[in-house]
Amino acid sequence: MTALRPEVAEPDRDGRPGVTLPVSDSEGTGLVQLHESIAALLASRGQWRQAYQHLRSAFDLVYADQDDQPQVPEQLRREVDRLRREHAEAREQSLRDSLTDSYNRRYLDERLLDLVAQRGTSVAGLAIALIDLDWFKQVNDTFGHLLGDRVLQRVVELLQEELPEGGFCARYGGEEFVLVLPGLEASPAVEIAESARLRVERHAWASLAPGLRVTVSIGLAYEPAAAESPTRPAVAPEQQLLRADSLLYTAKQSGRNAVAYRENGRVRLAGAASGRRGIAESRVVGY
Repeated sequence: MTALRPEVAEPDRDGRPGVTLPVSDSEGTGLVQLHESIAALLASRGQWRQAYQHLRSAFDLVYADQDDQPQVPEQLRREVDRLRREHAEAREQSLRDSLTDSYNRRYLDERLLDLVAQRGTSVAGLAIALIDLDWFKQVNDTFGHLLGDRVLQRVVELLQEELPEGGFCARYGGEEFVLVLPGLEASPAVEIAESARLRVERHAWASLAPGLRVTVSIGLAYEPAAAESPTRPAVAPEQQLLRADSLLYTAKQSGRNAVAYRENGRVRLAGAASGRRGIAESRVVGY
C-alpha cells in the first residue's frame, strides 16, 4: 500500500490555519478512503477530536505492516490537545454548582459510588456531614435574596477550609451542603465538622449586613473501612446520606448550631453543644 501525504489547505472560517487530512497517492483501499473522507468532513466542521480518530485509523491501516510510522500533522496535534483541554474544563464546570462553585449533586453521587467501591482497599473510614443553614429563610426575608446568595457563597468558603486530602464540599440542594471526608477515623471527622461549624458561627457576618448572624447544623454519619469491620456489608451512599440526614434532624431538634453524630450506638453532640440536655433521638436510626 502507498503512503499518505499531508497537504496544506486555506485558513478556515474561524481564521485558524487549515489542515487537509492526508490523502493517498493512489486509489488505496476503500476502507482507508472512507476514514479519510469522514476525517476531512469532520475537520471541516471543526470536530478535530473525531477527525483525529479517523485519521489515526487510516494511518494504522496503511502502515500496519511497516516499521516506520508517520507522524500526525502538528496542526492536528495542537487542535486535539486544545479540544482535550476544553473538554476537561467543560467536564469540570458541569460538576460545579453555578452559584457557590462547590461541587454539585451529580459529582457527589458519582464520587460517593467510587468511595464505597473502594471500601475494601481503604485503611480508614468514610464520613459524610450533611449541613443545613439555620433559619436561612429569615435571612432571605430580612436581608433579601441577593445577600442570601452571598451568605451561601461565604459559607461554602468557610466549609472548605482545612479539608483533608480527598475531602470536598458539594451542594446538596437549597441551603444544604455535604462535606465528604474519606480516609479518616471517626474522631477526626467529628473534629473537622465541629471546626467547620465554629468557623461559620464566629465569622464576621455583620460585615455583610448589620445584625446578620449565620449558624449551621450538621449531621455526621461515619462508615468504618472494611478492615475495621470486615463482616459488616458496605453501606450504599443513599443509606449513609439518610443517616446523616437523621443526625441533622437531631442537631436541629436539640437547639441548632451543633454537630450530631453517633458513638457506640448513642447520639451525641460535639463541642460546646455536648452539654445540652434532652438530645432528640434521630428520626431514622438505620444502624
